[in-house]
Amino acid sequence: MKPVYLKPFLLVVFVVLFDQIIKTWVRTHMYMTEDIHFLGNHGMLHYTENNGMAFGMELGGTIGKLVLTFFRIFAVVAIGYGLVYLIKHKYNRGLILCVALILAGALGNIVDSTFYGILYQHGNLFMGRVVDMFSFPLISGYFPNWVPVWGGQDYIFFRPVFNLADASISVGVILILLYQKRYFKHEIPEVSSPNSEMVEE
Repeated sequence: MKPVYLKPFLLVVFVVLFDQIIKTWVRTHMYMTEDIHFLGNHGMLHYTENNGMAFGMELGGTIGKLVLTFFRIFAVVAIGYGLVYLIKHKYNRGLILCVALILAGALGNIVDSTFYGILYQHGNLFMGRVVDMFSFPLISGYFPNWVPVWGGQDYIFFRPVFNLADASISVGVILILLYQKRYFKHEIPEVSSPNSEMVEE
């Protein structure tokens, strides 16, 4: 592998490997819905599994699950191609690493949804459940009764449970949004002035 490809793809391998190590540890050392607190009540490992997208979102039914899994596979191929394109055309290194993070996160969850059904769950390819474990309920309370729609209901911020792959995708996307002007800026070619042309003549 050429040196220019080494760092981005090493990052992908590291994130996918670490993501799977964490998921395997959670699966083998915790029971479903168990909590292991490391920041009191504001940060914990919470073992759960979901059928769908990042942060527990999902498409319903078997067809929805298959559509989502194949969409993920297609997305990984497209992102991988895009990463190679960015490297070949010497785009901003920060952008390349962000895309590598997104690719790593997508791959990490594909391993779950594609193979976990065979290895750990119900024996079906492409039907595995994604393992989630990080929970950070930083703020909790309830909405006053006068608040429209949610009045009187409890709220938690941040409610979704996620994994390292989800975090990798989110970090990559957020950094691209924050630094898009730097990542996508185009060099403006120098235009020679009429005076300079007269001097040359």
